[in-house]
Amino acid sequence: MSSQPDRIILPQNVSPLHYKLQLEPYFDTFKFDGTVSIDLKVNDKESDFVELNTFELDIHEAKINDVKSLETVTDEENQTSRFKFPAGTLKDSDNVTIDIKFTGILNDTMAGFYRAKYIDNATGETKYMATTQMEPTDARRAFPCFDEPNLKASFEITLVSDPKLTHLSNMDVKKEEIFDGKKFTYFNPTPKMSTYLVAFIVAELEYVECKDFRIPVRVYATPGSEHLGQYAANLTAKTLSFFEKAFGIEYPLPKMDSVAVHEFSAGAMENWGLVTYRVVDLLLDEKNASLERIKRVAEVVQHELAHQWFGNLVTMDWWEGLWLNEGFATWMSWYACNQFQPEWKVWEQYVADDLQSALGLDSLRSSHPIEVPVKRADEINQIFDHISYAKGSSLLRMISQWLGEDVFVKGVSQYLNKFKFGNAKTEDLWDALSEASGKDVRNVMDIWTKKVGFPIVSVTEDGHKITFKQNRYLNTADVKPEEDKTLYPVFLSLKTNSGVDHSLTLDERELTVTVEDVDFIKTNANQAGIYVTSYSDDRWTTLSKQSDLLTVEDRTGLVADCKTLSLSGYTSTKNFLQLISQWKNEDSFVVWEQMINSLGSLKAAWAFEPKETLEALDEFTRQLVSEKTHSLGWEFSENESYASQRLKVEMFSSSAAAKDPVVVKAALKMFEKYTSGDSNAIPPLIKSSVFGTVARDGNAKNYEKLFAIYKNPSSSDEKLSALRCLGRFEDPALMKRTLGYLFDGTVLNQDIYIPMGGMRGHKEGIKTLWAWTKENWDALHKKFPPSLTMLGSILTVATSGFTSRQAIDEIEDFFKDKSTKGFDQSLAQTLDTITSKANWVDRDREVVVKFLKEHNYYK
Repeated sequence: MSSQPDRIILPQNVSPLHYKLQLEPYFDTFKFDGTVSIDLKVNDKESDFVELNTFELDIHEAKINDVKSLETVTDEENQTSRFKFPAGTLKDSDNVTIDIKFTGILNDTMAGFYRAKYIDNATGETKYMATTQMEPTDARRAFPCFDEPNLKASFEITLVSDPKLTHLSNMDVKKEEIFDGKKFTYFNPTPKMSTYLVAFIVAELEYVECKDFRIPVRVYATPGSEHLGQYAANLTAKTLSFFEKAFGIEYPLPKMDSVAVHEFSAGAMENWGLVTYRVVDLLLDEKNASLERIKRVAEVVQHELAHQWFGNLVTMDWWEGLWLNEGFATWMSWYACNQFQPEWKVWEQYVADDLQSALGLDSLRSSHPIEVPVKRADEINQIFDHISYAKGSSLLRMISQWLGEDVFVKGVSQYLNKFKFGNAKTEDLWDALSEASGKDVRNVMDIWTKKVGFPIVSVTEDGHKITFKQNRYLNTADVKPEEDKTLYPVFLSLKTNSGVDHSLTLDERELTVTVEDVDFIKTNANQAGIYVTSYSDDRWTTLSKQSDLLTVEDRTGLVADCKTLSLSGYTSTKNFLQLISQWKNEDSFVVWEQMINSLGSLKAAWAFEPKETLEALDEFTRQLVSEKTHSLGWEFSENESYASQRLKVEMFSSSAAAKDPVVVKAALKMFEKYTSGDSNAIPPLIKSSVFGTVARDGNAKNYEKLFAIYKNPSSSDEKLSALRCLGRFEDPALMKRTLGYLFDGTVLNQDIYIPMGGMRGHKEGIKTLWAWTKENWDALHKKFPPSLTMLGSILTVATSGFTSRQAIDEIEDFFKDKSTKGFDQSLAQTLDTITSKANWVDRDREVVVKFLKEHNYYK
């Protein structure tokens, strides 16, 4: 029996040792034939069956040592097949081999062994690649297997196809032969690994390589675009070398391949030795890419390579430990980026990026703990979210600051060495970090990983006495007593004119300290802790005038906290508007990005307010950003620093979105020149902002031009920018046309939410998008099965733009008689998000109007 009886897992009468798997895909019928032989360890000799995970597989035959199974019982609900054998079949041996013949579907749902559609650049012909995505539980769509992460085994894979196609798998090639007009590629056996990391690809592919590492490092793509893989190939070689030194463990496989896959549900997948990526997250035209795109590719590549150790070499025991994989790989990618590109100042950006993503989701009642119990396969996809990735990595950042980065990485290395080729639990990592640091890491971190949410720390001042009090934070501000029982160990990191006091930990409800100089106080120095801080109105006013005493992380964190507290009513939105209006002379692009994002959250909540209020908010934004935008300009040179370029991009983009007439005129002129044949008319770094300006201008002729760019782009970056902006046109006929492209094959399945996201940016788009979603719900449900993550993402985009209780009633009414299995968490989180926006607007509608009128922002 399982040690956790409520978990739905396979019987443990046998366990896998080694798989021999042969697969042959057919691109005419979109099916594949397979055979698998699994060497089994017999744990219960009295049993007479073998049960495996299978899904959408047609089983033809199963035998053990030439003894055929008597019957096969398939359970579609639990995705298993039980093969019953004559009594005594397992009795006489410690190990047996089961041989199974089967046929599967080369599906178009981006799961298991599937087909990815693309257009051949040279011929214009529609072609397909056969590729895999097994995580979390879709290896069972590709072959009968023990599809649980702690049932590791080794794999020997053989692929069969037309000789002209490339065959790739986790390992290097043992031998290749042509037989009967077909190519057979036999790969060397893998080390022990989990089924979700198995990968194989059959496709027309070319590659580039980097020879700076001791083993082959290659990036593959469909012919014609492989040259765009050189940046990633070079970075891969450099990163593998860096991680080997950091972890003190050699990368254990004989090669590292990366492949650009045309239809891909995630950003990338860390399959051991054969990492697969969404095209836009791997291939890069550096000269024509935005700075965000370059940083994104670097982050994704380094994230997947961190997984080669953390996740692949040592794997979580079960799916509630997913955060260990994802949180760590996220933290490690930032750590590596910081080593390779110190001018990117990634730890500053982290506060505006991952930390805010984590706090945003975790401020909802429908959030979940970092470690969340998972009982069924269909629950797993829903935890691939900002809690596992962003809160997980934010927690690791907090620990690394507490212990020191060097000690943290040393503890991780000890953990990896101890559990390599095996499985481990969260507690095992805490124990290794405790050993390396001499601190009680487990006791502190158990609360953070096993409890949902994070605290608000309220700061009250009485002369030199300062009291800190913690409570659970919810952005609906309606915390019930039973939800407020957890007391988090909060590292206060109190910053004053004397420096930072790292000794203060708030692990009770309240703590009072005496501070000699109270002219300047700020908790959570450098924003390393996972909490928000609430100050008095007077202290907010004082802090808004003390930017010179604050680091970039501090300033970014203050802006984010003040917006968060405004949203939930712990402070007035007036404090937020006053704070950012004081910081017009800010020089950090990170702080500007946070100010603009936070202002964007306010505008999104106010989306359905009267037109004159929205125009006044635009005027507020223009007066905040225009002067700096005009003085910086929007010309770029190669000699400029990364920070200078990012600042220009942020200011131009903000001014364009706020309809600054000078910037709008410049953007439209650039677009006109660009579409008339001047390929250098738009600097690549601001191309997406120019496209967005054109869409907001609403001209139908420009829609045609953007659509032409989408169909024939100069880069994948440009293609996605054009696609997103097709959703930003407000003309009802153009919105209808854009939505039509989501189902007719014009937009790839993986990209469907991109134009939807553009449409969510304006009131009419929000309403049109929801009407379309309701009308097409059955088709969406069929196209994106609930067992995949895409349906939840689509639902979120289609509904979360609303800002009223009336909308909540309508959404709940629509789903009341429908199954929400597989996306119930996304639905609950969306409704929480709308509730918090409705509360915010109702509470501070008049406050915002009064502030805007008093400062003459109304025209």
